[in-house]
Amino acid sequence: MMQWDDEAVILSVRPHGETSAIVQLLSQVHGRHAGLVRGAQSARARGVYQPGNQVRAVWTGRLAEHLGRFECELVQAYAAQALDDPERLAGLVAATAVCEGAMPEREPHPGCYQGLLVLLDSLSDDHWAEIYVRWELGLLASLGFGLDLTRCAGGGDNDQLSYVSPRSGRAVSLSAGAPFKEKLLPLPGFLLGRGAGGAEEVADGLALTGYFLERYTFHPHDKPLPAARQRLAQLFARTAPTTGGEGDASALKEGP
Repeated sequence: MMQWDDEAVILSVRPHGETSAIVQLLSQVHGRHAGLVRGAQSARARGVYQPGNQVRAVWTGRLAEHLGRFECELVQAYAAQALDDPERLAGLVAATAVCEGAMPEREPHPGCYQGLLVLLDSLSDDHWAEIYVRWELGLLASLGFGLDLTRCAGGGDNDQLSYVSPRSGRAVSLSAGAPFKEKLLPLPGFLLGRGAGGAEEVADGLALTGYFLERYTFHPHDKPLPAARQRLAQLFARTAPTTGGEGDASALKEGP
C-alpha cells in the first residue's frame, strides 16, 4: 500500500453510489488529486466535504496510478463562512471550478495552492473581488501563461497603460491602443495600483483573465470556462454601470 498526507482544499465532490463520493482536491505537495471517500454523503461528513474547505487529507492506494481513497479532517470551513453572501459564495465556487479544470492532475504547484488559500482568506475582505482577479492572473503565471502588464507592447507611454492585447497578453498604452481599442481588452486600473476597483473594473478584470484562461487552459482541451466562472463574470457585469465599452471579451478577434 502507498500513502501520503498533505494540506489540501476541496475542489469538487461528486456522489458515487449511495454513500460515497469522488473528491477532487488541490493539495500543497501532490497537486490536483482525486480519491474515493466512503461515507462522504452522510450527514456528519457533508460539512467537511464541501468545495472550498481546507482539510488535512490522507490518501492511500495500492499503486500510485490508482484512484485510491481519501480520509480528510476539516481545518477551515471556508464554504460555511461564505454561505450567507451570494457574491462571495459565487467567487469561492468559481475559484474551485477553475482550479479543477485548469490544474494538471497530480502535478505539484505549491504556489497555486498557497494562492488559493490567500483568496479564500480574502473572502471576508471588502476587496475580495479584486483579489480574485489578481489570483487568476497568478494562476495563469504559475501555469506558464503570465501576462506582461508592466510596459506598452506598442512602444507607447508606460504611464498610461489602458489595454491588453489578446494576441500577445501584453499591455498597450492609451495612445498606442486608440486605433485598435475595439480589438483590445480593457486593463482595469486596480491591477496597476491606481483606482479603487469597484464592480466595473472587476468586470473588466474578469473579462481579461477569463479570455486568457479559456484560450490557454480550457480551449486546448475543447472545454469552455466552467459554468460557475461564467456566472461570476455575469454577476459583476450586471452590477457594473453601462459605459458602452469594448464589449464581450469572448467576441474579440486577435488583436494587434
